[in-house]
Amino acid sequence: MGGVSGVPADRRWSSSMPEAYERYLVPVLFRPFAVDLAGRAAALRPRRVLELAAGTGVLTAELVVALPAAELVATDLNEAMVGYGRQRVPTASWRQADAQRLPFEDGSFDLVVCQFGAMFFPDRPAAFAEARRVLAPDGRLLFSTWGPIEEHGFDAAVQAAVAQVFHADPPEFLRTLPHGYHDPGQVSADLAGGGLALERHETVVLDGTAESAGAVATGFLTGTPLRAAVAERGGRPEDPALHAALAEEMTARLGEGPVTASMSAELFLARA
Repeated sequence: MGGVSGVPADRRWSSSMPEAYERYLVPVLFRPFAVDLAGRAAALRPRRVLELAAGTGVLTAELVVALPAAELVATDLNEAMVGYGRQRVPTASWRQADAQRLPFEDGSFDLVVCQFGAMFFPDRPAAFAEARRVLAPDGRLLFSTWGPIEEHGFDAAVQAAVAQVFHADPPEFLRTLPHGYHDPGQVSADLAGGGLALERHETVVLDGTAESAGAVATGFLTGTPLRAAVAERGGRPEDPALHAALAEEMTARLGEGPVTASMSAELFLARA
């Protein structure tokens, strides 16, 4: 999430990112979990679904297939992501929206779902309170976060590579944000702060396959807020030498050619 001036580099998204994000990262990191999460959403049999932090629409596309009769509204804070997602999944209704100030009536949805977005909410209890507000009685919030970075083969390799290249001041974007919100106790407390009760927590481990370690490096450098964090340290995200250095470090850890790695996520189901 991003697209707001004045936010820290590790939360900053730009209009140039969605294409690279979709090309290099979505099939590898996000689609395996989107298929899983959409199946879990379908098992709840909702009629009205709100997706938060939908990004380029990887989960949205799976929800459309898994819930063909449901009304689906997909939202993201970043207008560039919404524009890209609207083109990618035109059968869903798309809205630019802040998860902490949702533009919907009370009780509008049976299910609020979010894949790997809650970590980016500046005030998570406030976002959970908004989810509760727009949920109908007995509605559910279903969302996932990444597990510890050490349990994610690709992201651990990226973090190790940037630490090697920027050894004096390595960007901590991956460790502190995408992988910084996985403790069930903290999540449960934040849900309670928003008026929701944690119903179920589960760890989900799936594999992802990339065309190469270098392609993943390119995706992170050009399609995520790591781009801004690198630029703040004097690096140029488009610099071929920087790409080569990161790709070399990641290839040493993951291997040559197409690479497969295990990825861990935390799944939470909460009730209004």
